[in-house]
Amino acid sequence: MIIGALKETFEGEARVAMTPDSARELAKLGHSCLIETGAGAGAGFSDKAYKEAGVDIKRTANSLMKAADVIVRVRPPSEDEIAAMPKGKTLISFFYPGQNEALLAAANKKDTAVIAMDMVPRISRAQKMDALSSMANIAGYRAVIEAGNNFGRFFTGQVTAAGKVPPAKVLIVGAGVAGLAAIGTSTSLGAITYAFDVRPEVAEQIESMGAEFVFLDFEETQADGAATGGYAAPSSPEFREKQLEKFRELAPDIDIVITTALIPGRDAPVLWTADMVAAMKPGSVIVDLAAERGGNCELTQADARIVTDNGVVIIGYTDFPSRMAAQSSSLYANNIRHMLSDLTPEKDGVIQHDMEDDVIRGATAAYAGEITFPPPPPKVQAIAVQTKETKPAPTPEELRAAEAAAFRQATKNQVTMLGAGALVMLLIGAYAPASFMQHFIVFALACFVGFQVIWNVSHALHTPLMAVTNAISGIVILGALLQIGSGNWLVVLLSLVSVLIATINIVGGFMVTRRMLAMFQKS
Repeated sequence: MIIGALKETFEGEARVAMTPDSARELAKLGHSCLIETGAGAGAGFSDKAYKEAGVDIKRTANSLMKAADVIVRVRPPSEDEIAAMPKGKTLISFFYPGQNEALLAAANKKDTAVIAMDMVPRISRAQKMDALSSMANIAGYRAVIEAGNNFGRFFTGQVTAAGKVPPAKVLIVGAGVAGLAAIGTSTSLGAITYAFDVRPEVAEQIESMGAEFVFLDFEETQADGAATGGYAAPSSPEFREKQLEKFRELAPDIDIVITTALIPGRDAPVLWTADMVAAMKPGSVIVDLAAERGGNCELTQADARIVTDNGVVIIGYTDFPSRMAAQSSSLYANNIRHMLSDLTPEKDGVIQHDMEDDVIRGATAAYAGEITFPPPPPKVQAIAVQTKETKPAPTPEELRAAEAAAFRQATKNQVTMLGAGALVMLLIGAYAPASFMQHFIVFALACFVGFQVIWNVSHALHTPLMAVTNAISGIVILGALLQIGSGNWLVVLLSLVSVLIATINIVGGFMVTRRMLAMFQKS
């Protein structure tokens, strides 16, 4: 099939749906690639780079749409572009079918198969195609950079000869993909970072990244994330009031606020009100990533940077991914490429639009002359349902009783095993010569000690124990060397085998230990 990437016509959009690297990967699937001239210029990809990757350049959008079987782009097409599109094509792009019903109907009249990248289901197998998460990741990172550009002080604290500089305090509202990216960037820059989310299960993720989770003293059962596609569920009015009360308490001390609370297809909830903005210090910054749907901040203006009367900067840009066009184009082009990989299971250049596949069906908004939006829920849930812990925690007395029972059982097993071993030794000693028994007892004790030292150790701990096993292998080699001069050919053969195996173990142990130590060294 021929895959064609159009130049984006939306004002200010610098991304492109195909990069030279993704075109090379598409060629491995058996596809040919076209691109409209200048389509990658905004992202730093020249026509020359595409030619070197084996991509044909088309001068106009119309000529590309006529030649291509599959048309890929970033933004949803306009009505004029749908009208100019030949019949029977496949379109892969952000489409937002829930908000563009008329556009979807127009595409369906053209018998266009519409695959909306914003409708990719949030299941594990589809993560490589999750373009919303890819763009949210970039938006979260860029939001912190944008905040730093407008903030008049350092993020990290410093003690200098000229004076002490306190660290900035950053609050991130929402710990989805964008929120976690913002948390990672903020903590890496040295700011004191706080984060809030209505889903208490994300507290561990937030704290593992070095931020402090803002807890609410409020009892409310939250809907499981599996029931909401991995997004936060709407909160009750009582919870919302408690949430706003907490934000009002934090507002005077926070330097930077980054809000990320947005669910596709819904208006953004207002979480940072005008009185909170008024309580913030002059020079503080608010970056609202939900500006395209009304904003989480009450004073946000879409695609604008405003300064309030008390000197607070509010940024409501809606094109954060486009402001990092090279990176976002690379990630989005990879999302497209993975989607086409699933559509080309045989890697023979022939697209098979399998409507039984959860991912393809979930992303398909129109196919074979029918509007297929909204899709049925996927057979696999977005995230695993959290099991509710109903069993009460054991009391200290129960724990002590369980430990005593386990000790008694272990002691019983050890005594039984030692008794059986002693009985076997007595039976063998009754018939074997004394010289044999001397060596046999040492052999049996070595096997017993080796079992206790190595065999009962968890497999996950074997690598750190390599240095210890090297010492044990050294003892084996020493014993084998003492026996290698024996006159018995069988003893010599066994000694040689022992030296060989122990040497392999020692060499491998040192190699593994060296690699393990290198993990803790800066390259």
